[in-house]
Amino acid sequence: MAKTRLVILGGGESGVGTALLAKSKGYDVFLSDKGKIKENYKEVLIHNAIEFEDGQHTESKILDADIVMKSPGIPDKVALVKQIRAQGIPVVSEIEFASKFTNAMIVGVTGTNGKTTTATLIHHILKQELEVGLSGNIGKSFAQQILEHDYPNYVLEISSFQLDDSMDFKPHVAVLLNITPDHLDRYDDKFENYIDSKFRIIKNQTKDDYLIYDADDEVIVSWLGSHQIQSTLLPFSLTKIIENGAYLDKNEIKITIDNNQIIMSTNSLTLEGKHNIKNQMAASTVAHLLKIRKQTIRESLENFQGVEHRLEEVLRINKVRYINDSKATNVNATYFALESMDAPTIWIVGGVDKGNDYKELFPFINEKVKAIICLGVDNEKLLNTFGKMVDVIVETQYMTEAVKMAYKLAETGDSVLLSPACASFDLFENYEDRGRQFKNAVRNL
Repeated sequence: MAKTRLVILGGGESGVGTALLAKSKGYDVFLSDKGKIKENYKEVLIHNAIEFEDGQHTESKILDADIVMKSPGIPDKVALVKQIRAQGIPVVSEIEFASKFTNAMIVGVTGTNGKTTTATLIHHILKQELEVGLSGNIGKSFAQQILEHDYPNYVLEISSFQLDDSMDFKPHVAVLLNITPDHLDRYDDKFENYIDSKFRIIKNQTKDDYLIYDADDEVIVSWLGSHQIQSTLLPFSLTKIIENGAYLDKNEIKITIDNNQIIMSTNSLTLEGKHNIKNQMAASTVAHLLKIRKQTIRESLENFQGVEHRLEEVLRINKVRYINDSKATNVNATYFALESMDAPTIWIVGGVDKGNDYKELFPFINEKVKAIICLGVDNEKLLNTFGKMVDVIVETQYMTEAVKMAYKLAETGDSVLLSPACASFDLFENYEDRGRQFKNAVRNL
């Protein structure tokens, strides 16, 4: 009998991990990347005798696939992907493909913002008492972890792109943090398509599975109100009293599941800002559901260090705080960042605009922002939007220059915030590169 032919599009972390898992399971594997594959990944492919190409896509080799795993970064509107689908070849995500080879209990975390922080925090709590892997959009690929060390439990950070190509994937616990407009260029500019994509995380859940979600998010609540779902619901809220789930009562988080309640003070938590109280509620609800001891949950929340590039305090120089929030690639993420600022702020913003509407930021600009530094190839929209709202607005295309300008403008007690609200691809490799350049520039002041 002929082997099943798996073609993988994209030679990054998820592509190479899938190739390794598929090869071990007896698939005939071919990996193709239109760009350059990094040397370390090439070495892994060569070492494991996996056929690959980069710098091109050879259609004849791709279109004879039985199944295609495509990198989440490749949009559906690419001609080659359309051809694959037109031929009726199934297209899956790494999460979908890999999940078929594990019986692990999976916690899937999605939402527009806060995914990385919340997934990392859940993993941080669970690993105190359980054997658990962390993967999806972070760290080592899910497929490779299943191959090398199949954990009995996983926490997966999952993007809408990964959910788009999932048919049978079913997490036991789904966490939906929030839904605000993002990546609409990939969803025919229709917000409802993006919303439906996020909700694919619960598509295969039964009443024995759980959905933990933000009951203050109107988009989520409205969708749940108009769709029939099987999952057992555990909402969390800052404003409502929740009988089964989590809520904030003055400065205490109260979580109740099946009449078993846990109460924690927010005073000793390490992460600041309202959005982080929500992330901590979501993570604690998962931990409480999975029977982690109350003491362990409390201690884990108190010693959690946070995530790189997400409201990460870099240094204080002359009593000025420098904060790296490079992971804020959309307006809503920057909203949370500005909301948590408690000092006059010099804001570094800009990059590739994804059709941003900056209106929701206006109150913070008036109240907290004293100067704006635009850091992008095209800053025209930022200059037009904010030009009359602040006394100082300047533009640059170099991180070192942006940080030097901020240093000159800052006075004792101010904060300098890199929170771009845009994608990074015009001047940087990715948001990590942008964040690291910011930190280096600050350290070199």
